[in-house]
Amino acid sequence: MRTEDASARYADLDAWGGGDILQALWEGQLAAVAAVGPALPAIQAAAMAAEKGLRAGGRLAYVGAGTSARIGVQDGAELPPTFDWPGERLAFAIAGGEGALMQAVEDAEDSGADGAAWVARSEIGPGDVVVGLAASGSTPYTLAVLRDSRARGAVTVGIANNPGTPILETAEYGILAATGAEVLAGSTRLKAGTAQKVILNLFSTLLMIRLGRVYRGRMVAMRPTNRKLRARGVAMVAELAGCDAGVAERAAAEAGGDVKLGVLIAGGASRERAEALLARHDGNLRRALSEGDDR
Repeated sequence: MRTEDASARYADLDAWGGGDILQALWEGQLAAVAAVGPALPAIQAAAMAAEKGLRAGGRLAYVGAGTSARIGVQDGAELPPTFDWPGERLAFAIAGGEGALMQAVEDAEDSGADGAAWVARSEIGPGDVVVGLAASGSTPYTLAVLRDSRARGAVTVGIANNPGTPILETAEYGILAATGAEVLAGSTRLKAGTAQKVILNLFSTLLMIRLGRVYRGRMVAMRPTNRKLRARGVAMVAELAGCDAGVAERAAAEAGGDVKLGVLIAGGASRERAEALLARHDGNLRRALSEGDDR
């Protein structure tokens, strides 16, 4: 596994000055982002496949051990507030359980039986999307989750940092970011972890855009849960509806803070009409506005 290699370049790293160490670490981070570029077609293919299941009501599940699990949880946990993704349609399979997010659980990643048990307990099935991450590409827990999920008809996505590894073959859609040797040999929280985070950022954001939770580069499905976000919501309504702040504020209030509803209401639709338009177009504001303009 290239991620376990020790580079001769860094043999005396601990004797370097702080600035030189930081330069090497920074260069590694740049290389990690660059390694994602060749994977863009694979990310797109995985997202397109995932879109179908999620449109039909499927769940989005993240699977991993150690650093990979934590990166998956970070990405998934941000989907509800940012895109109003339903919490009941989000799942996490974490080797060693939730406690492993804060403290390492030794040997948990080696238990394929635990992974298989999670799949059975979660009743993974057709329409669900299961994303497994492992820098090594061979973590038994993650492999078992992907294998059993795929056997049950779920869309499976495997993300790894080493080529030709089992996760890339076990998942229906394999995504490789070949980050190579780390500055600290084997410390995949560095380059490999960064590449995994970038891949998930791209994958989940593309999915949410395709699912109609973004309009004109705005987070129109966000949850306005604090003063800052409520103000942002009103500003979006004003900008997207082309109205003044007072009209936008009243429309947002009538919409209960829902930006998409607020835009339609500010444009002259009743709340009932706005809700019907969005329902008819699966929550897609662009299409709802288009129909509203046609009438």
